[in-house]
Amino acid sequence: MYGKSEQREDYQHVPRPVAAMARDLSDGHHIPTHQHPRAQLIYGTTGAITVVTGLGTWVAPATRGVWLPAGLPHAMTCAGAVAMRTLYVDPAAARQLPARPTVVSVPPLLRELIDEATRLPVEYDLEGREGKVMELLLLDLTPRPVPALHLPAPDDPRLEDLCAAVRRHPAEPWTTARAAAHAHLSQRSLQRRFLAATGMSPARWVQQARLLHAVNLLARGTPVTTIATAVGYGTPSALTAMFHRTLGTTPSAYFSDE
Repeated sequence: MYGKSEQREDYQHVPRPVAAMARDLSDGHHIPTHQHPRAQLIYGTTGAITVVTGLGTWVAPATRGVWLPAGLPHAMTCAGAVAMRTLYVDPAAARQLPARPTVVSVPPLLRELIDEATRLPVEYDLEGREGKVMELLLLDLTPRPVPALHLPAPDDPRLEDLCAAVRRHPAEPWTTARAAAHAHLSQRSLQRRFLAATGMSPARWVQQARLLHAVNLLARGTPVTTIATAVGYGTPSALTAMFHRTLGTTPSAYFSDE
């Protein structure tokens, strides 16, 4: 489409502070764990992208992006057809950007700059218009975090197993008592260890897991009624209330509002 390589390796060692790649990916497309020497903004104009690292899971629906520091191992999976537009940034040009993965907002100006960047040659003219576009892109690449789209990963093996079970079966009634039994812990120990490992209570983590799963289902065009059942909410109105409380909009309006 853009006449440029779709291989990430071709963007890592170019003599430019920013390299931009466009790639269209199908629903369910999975890129296994890998890492690269440049920092990266993973962004799609359609669908949703789930990024998994050892630190947690981040979901970026359209008009959101996941910022990853250089050298961090990560994997990604698409929900819905994803028009991915990604930036690879030389760490020397990204010192003002976060040192940890972050879901960030991609407002209209940045969106247009990213799209234009994917159309420019990899070795663009540093002194002319192309260089100015990239300079403005870097200036506008100011993180606007979206914490609700992050699911932290615990490093405690028993909690890892519990979290994996919740992700596999988000519709199950994960009460504190049931979660504690699954992890072979007392309820008090579970609460204490879970908060220390993730910064969240078990109940809050379950809600986050359900929210991220709901966003992925929305990206695939799944009806809200079906999503409510799939993530353990008895009615669409209950799902809508949670969604609005955490993301400020309703499930049916989420992608159109963005």
